[in-house]
Amino acid sequence: QVLLVESGGGLVQFGGSLRLACSASGSIFSLYDLGWYRQAPGKQRELVAAISSGSTTNYADSVKGRFTISRDNAKKTVYLQMNSLKPEDTAVYYCAARLGTDDYWGQGTQVTVSS
Repeated sequence: QVLLVESGGGLVQFGGSLRLACSASGSIFSLYDLGWYRQAPGKQRELVAAISSGSTTNYADSVKGRFTISRDNAKKTVYLQMNSLKPEDTAVYYCAARLGTDDYWGQGTQVTVSS
């Protein structure tokens, strides 16, 4: 069982930056593939960025060049640095961890970008 807790969301102006953090419990954090997802009102949840256990990253086209995902295995934390934020980035952001067929989700953190 893995418990994921997100932090760092909030209200930011267009063009601003935020850094989300997701702290995990458990002793094998380094083995998990990790991801950040978001869900805007009335829309499906979508993958924003992912980082594998080997630190390979991939990003949604809409955030490439603006967002950076990283992980610190010693701190059992995954980060999402978000720069040049746009109103369309407004959503609840969730972190997720996967090992094999086991998926775990955080409770989500709200990010609101004002125009």
